[in-house]
Amino acid sequence: NTVFTNCLGVRLENNIQLNRNGDDTTKTTKLYKRRWFIVLLFSSYSLCNSFQWIQYGIINNIFMRFYGVGSFTIDWMSMIYMLTYIPFIFPVTWLLDKKGLRIIALVATAMNCAGTWIKVTSVRPDLFAVTMLGQFCCSLAQVFILGMPSKIASVWFGSEEVSTACSIGVFGNQLGIAIGFLVPPILVPNVEDMDQLAYHISIMFYITAGVATLLFLLVVIVFQERPELPPTQAQATARCIPPEQYSYTASILRLLRNKPFLLLILTYGLNVGCFYAVGTLLNRMIIEHYPGEELNAGRIGLTIVIAGMVGSLICGIWLDRTKTYKQTTLAVYLMSFVGMLVYAFTLSLGHLWVVFLTAGALGFFMTGYLPLGFEFGVELTYPECEGTSSGLLNCSAQVFGIIFTICQGKIIDNYGTLAGNIFLCVFLFIGSVLTGTADPLTFLREETLLFT
Repeated sequence: NTVFTNCLGVRLENNIQLNRNGDDTTKTTKLYKRRWFIVLLFSSYSLCNSFQWIQYGIINNIFMRFYGVGSFTIDWMSMIYMLTYIPFIFPVTWLLDKKGLRIIALVATAMNCAGTWIKVTSVRPDLFAVTMLGQFCCSLAQVFILGMPSKIASVWFGSEEVSTACSIGVFGNQLGIAIGFLVPPILVPNVEDMDQLAYHISIMFYITAGVATLLFLLVVIVFQERPELPPTQAQATARCIPPEQYSYTASILRLLRNKPFLLLILTYGLNVGCFYAVGTLLNRMIIEHYPGEELNAGRIGLTIVIAGMVGSLICGIWLDRTKTYKQTTLAVYLMSFVGMLVYAFTLSLGHLWVVFLTAGALGFFMTGYLPLGFEFGVELTYPECEGTSSGLLNCSAQVFGIIFTICQGKIIDNYGTLAGNIFLCVFLFIGSVLTGTADPLTFLREETLLFT
């Protein structure tokens, strides 16, 4: 449930706002050292939350046996993150605009902390409903977390530091998913004795709850709404704009009339939805062909995420230098399709090292697509608020993530992993075709001329 923010949008806003406000009005600005602690604290509690997205799914078979439920039920422990996002993202984005960073950070960490302690009380085979409630609280906290990096970057950082600040914020989320793949199989081995299994599960839950509590207390004590003096002229001007001049509803309606952006919503949702499905069902796919390899299933998930972080970094640098949004997006989309195809046909060969290689290649391109989609979205939707456009893109990803996870899970149950992975390949191919045939840059040029 991963998620990159619109760093480029904040950077463009800073640059263009300066040009709009001309020239004679210079306000006092200052950069505070505290800004780095603020973004690192955010990155830490984002990590703690995203870790819990996959902590059940990556040891699916173990939790199935402990709680006495089916694999589809455990899949919902991951999909609840996607489902909760869809109805709550727009009211939460509105709250972020109206109430500011500190209130949103307090609610996010409080919900995350509450969810972890609820899970601590659920370590009994007859208390699955309680552990689901805890996961729901954590999934609700995620909605408050995902929209914050770009806001923190614009409120606290100078225009030359925005990309770095966004990257740190996003890095926490990705690192949390990586740890979520790696750590649960280590802390919760597949032992036969139910009392011993309950002990291992409780250790994992207690560690998570302890970290979440510490982060909540830190946010209460030190997280600040905004610096006393703004970091940029753009922020100084933004502080003077009355809130009633901005209409959140009107902004959403304008975005929904933007045809190239609607196409991007569709193609972005197809790609990222496939990634969510692969992450959620990874344990089931690996265990089917490599029984008893829960630990390696986690390591393969880690490989996917780490390779994706490298891909995201390389794609971001490439875009900064070339500005070839459509060409780069199409190339990465096509390679995601090829990577999924290779992964599908090599999974059952019986060699785990091959799975590590193909999964790494898949993660490099599929996760590398995430920042491309967001930056392309910013290019297509400026001067709309980047939080609104990123919310729509993420909402599409969650919808397709739920659909693909359910469908692929059912296909795997009835026809095997190869058929399930080919199912995803079909939609990645459709997304590649749609990306290649559209020309959203024509719209962008027209809007730029109109704006100027």
